[in-house]
Order: sequence, then C-alpha cells, then structure tokens
Amino acid sequence: MKYFCKLYKIIFIFLIILLSSTTVFADDILPTEDNFDISEILEDIESIETSGNLSEIPTINSRAYVVIDRNSNTVLVGKNENQKKKMASTTKIMTALVVIENNNLSDTVEISKKAASTGGSRLGLKTGDKLTVSDLLYGLMLRSGNDAAVALAEYTSGSINAFAELMNKKVSELGLSNTHFVTPHGLDEDEHYTTAYELAILANYALNNEFFAKIVGTKTYTITINGYPKSITNTNELLGNLNGVYGVKTGFTNGANRCLVSACKRSNMDIICVVLGADTKKFRTTDSIKLIEYCFNNFSYVNIEEIITNNFENWKKDNINSFVINKGISNYINLDYDKPQHSKIPVKNDLIDKFNIFINCNTNLESPVIEGTPIGNITLELENQTIYYGNINIKSSIARKNILDYLYYFYKYYSNILTNPPYI
Repeated sequence: MKYFCKLYKIIFIFLIILLSSTTVFADDILPTEDNFDISEILEDIESIETSGNLSEIPTINSRAYVVIDRNSNTVLVGKNENQKKKMASTTKIMTALVVIENNNLSDTVEISKKAASTGGSRLGLKTGDKLTVSDLLYGLMLRSGNDAAVALAEYTSGSINAFAELMNKKVSELGLSNTHFVTPHGLDEDEHYTTAYELAILANYALNNEFFAKIVGTKTYTITINGYPKSITNTNELLGNLNGVYGVKTGFTNGANRCLVSACKRSNMDIICVVLGADTKKFRTTDSIKLIEYCFNNFSYVNIEEIITNNFENWKKDNINSFVINKGISNYINLDYDKPQHSKIPVKNDLIDKFNIFINCNTNLESPVIEGTPIGNITLELENQTIYYGNINIKSSIARKNILDYLYYFYKYYSNILTNPPYI
C-alpha cells in the first residue's frame, strides 16, 4: 500500500512538472527573466540618435517586421513582412473590431463555463459573471483576457466557430489574402496565421474606429463585474513610455513568441510598426523602438501630386500644339490625368530629389475624341520602383466634322477670297 502511495505521489509530481513545462503563455504571463527596465532601452536609443548612427536600418531580433505609413499604407521598412506567421494575442485586434461592428456596447453578457475555463492570459472571469460588452472589450485589449475573447465570441455569434467565420469574412472584405482566423484569442493553431504586413493593414483599418482607438490608447481602466469595480492595466509596454505611441496590441504564445503592434504619431507622420517572433519581451520592445525611431529619423512626406502636376503642365506647354485631330472640328485638346490615390507619401530623406517622371502620349488622334478617353500615361519612379502610374485623359470631347462643317468652311474660305481678292 505504501508502495502505491509513493508511486501515485511520483506520478502526480511528474504530471505537474510536465504540465508546467508545456504551459501556453500569453501576453502578461511571462517568464520572470523577461522583466526589464524600459527606460534603459530608451536611453540607449537616445544615445544612438545623438551620435547620428540611426541612418542605417537597425539590427532586429524579430523573425518578421514591418513599418507602414498610415496615410498611404506605404511600407517604410520590412523583413519577411509577407511570410505567414502565428500572431498570438494580436489576433484580438480583429476580435475587438468584429465585436464592435456587430454589437450594442451597453449590452450585458453572462459568462459561460467555457469562457471562464479558457487558459492563457485572463481577465479572471468566473461562470455566471455579468459585465457589459464594452467592459469585456477593455478586458480583451488591455488585460488581453482570453476568457473575455471567448465570452465576446459566444455572445456575438453563438460559438467560436461561428465567430471565426465572421472574422474571416472581414478578412475577405479587407483583401487580406494571407490571413486566416480560427480563434478569437490567438492561442496557437496551425490554421491561425497572418503576415506582419497584413496585420499592419488590419490595425490601420481598426484604428479608424473611434471606440477601438479609444480602448487601445487607454493605459488603465476600471471595469465593473457583477457590480464591483476592477482596475486593469494595459499590457502594451510602449504606451505612455515612448513619445507618440497610442496603441495597439501585445501578443505572446510559445508558437508565436513575442509580438507587438504599435501605432505612433509625431507631427504629421503617423505609422504602424509590427514585430512578430521576437525571442523575448525585451527584444520585441527594443525592436519596436528601434524601428519607430529609425522611420521618424529617416523619412519625410513628399507631395507627389505636386511633382506630377508641375511636370504635366510643363509638358502640355511644350506639346499642346503638336496634337492633330484628324477630321476633328478643332485641333485644340484639353487634357487631364488620373490623380494619385495618396497625394503625399513618405520617402527616405536621401532619396527625395531622385524621382524620375516619364510622360507618353499619342498626339495623332482620330475624331471624334470622347471625354474621358485615355490617350497616354504618366509614370513616377524612385530607384527603378514605380511610385505612381496613371492615364492621361481627354478632358472634353471633340466632334468629327460633318457636311455642314465642310460647307461652312468653304463658305468662309470663298467669302474671304471675294472680300479680299488676291493681288494680281
């Protein structure tokens, strides 16, 4: 009997060790050695800036990263940004967006047993707890509560699977071809993935939602569970510590490693930085700060619409008299061009004066010419990369001459001869 008791104890201890070694961490549940002082990182970056050594792309630990300009979705810098990766709790960007777009935020949700038993990072909900959709969203995005994620998914769609369908419907609407969701919380699943670039595009879209932006920009918040207040703090270590950061979401699982999506605005430049697969929380923080500071130090907005317009107007002055409209009532042609989708784009400072513009246009046309007809194109290039391509269009129609036009022409011609006979 004693033998069996000892055996049970050994098996029990073994199971505890086994389970603890395979725990799926998420966000706020991190190994103790991952703690660090963010002020030290900021001081190191500041010293690099002061020495002027931030002109080169910094060395980055993260497996994949990207920084995009929010105004134009232009990629400023990236590595493996189009490779499919696990994204852990950055998943909750989509979860929050879908919930906000499909619910009344003041509705009350009762927590199910399934939601209450969800592992990983938790808000600490129990079966039967009641709180509003709004408070659950704060718990989802600040505390990164997986229990809140499941509760919101069940309330919105009835089940996790049905909610995943809503998430993937949104994926299709946004044109994210390398993104697929299985869960609302982001715990590791083989078919749950995105790319750094598409996650940045998703975050950019989500931040256009006023309530979403308010949540992810909140450092601390007090929610109410069963009528009792509970204070929660944002897991985003950059919020409140790095100049200009106003969101978005942290993430960590064993499969995804450390992930961070950051939105940062300084002056007129607004960017989103995504790092995926960092080895430690310190690396994800350092990587994010390095990339953000690099972009703000090395990029400026350029008004490409102004460049295109100036070159086009000069080209018209030189070429407008070269147009021939065969059998048209006039040879004078009014032209316009397709305006760029974004008038201003960020450009690396040492490339601002290196744009090349090419204008090609057919000057021999057959009447009638119809308003809106493309007759040429404009290409704007930077380092052999096409920044803009658009059509040159006819702005106003020119009709073809008819018999009356020819009779009028002959009438004018011979009238002129009769009134002003040639000198003989």
